[in-house]
Amino acid sequence: MSYAFTTVASPVGALTVIASDRGLSAILWENDDPARVRLGPLVEDPSHPVLLETERQLAAYFAGTLKAFAVPLDFQGTAFQKSVWAALLTIPFGETRSYGDIARQIGRPGASRAVGAANGKNPISIIAPCHRVIGSAGALTGFAGGLDIKRHLLGLERAGAGASPGQLL
Repeated sequence: MSYAFTTVASPVGALTVIASDRGLSAILWENDDPARVRLGPLVEDPSHPVLLETERQLAAYFAGTLKAFAVPLDFQGTAFQKSVWAALLTIPFGETRSYGDIARQIGRPGASRAVGAANGKNPISIIAPCHRVIGSAGALTGFAGGLDIKRHLLGLERAGAGASPGQLL
């Protein structure tokens, strides 16, 4: 299977957006590790309908007018990873969860570290909001896009959710 891709400009750098015929498969960061998300052959196709819709929704998100994405998703990963990524999709805009919260949500309360590893392999950054997962003490922890981008995304959502700039999510 080949995947269509395009590059999208954003306030957090150029994003590579990738889709299959079934839905969005990945959003990769400008300096992403190529081994983090492995897909089949890529063909540039900026007119692919899923890519066009993803670009439109990302622009609205960064403009502060979109709080929930509605594009079809095509996650590629293990059953455990997919369960973690599905849990990410339930974290409301402007809120955060800990790795332990996600582990408990998926019925694996002792799997916080495995949740962290799956979170780090999340192929659909921003839309499957791995940036909303923080350490149990509230610290910002690893993020494929870098902690500065994680801070930026959380700040964008904090402002959109009506929280004051200094208020934690």
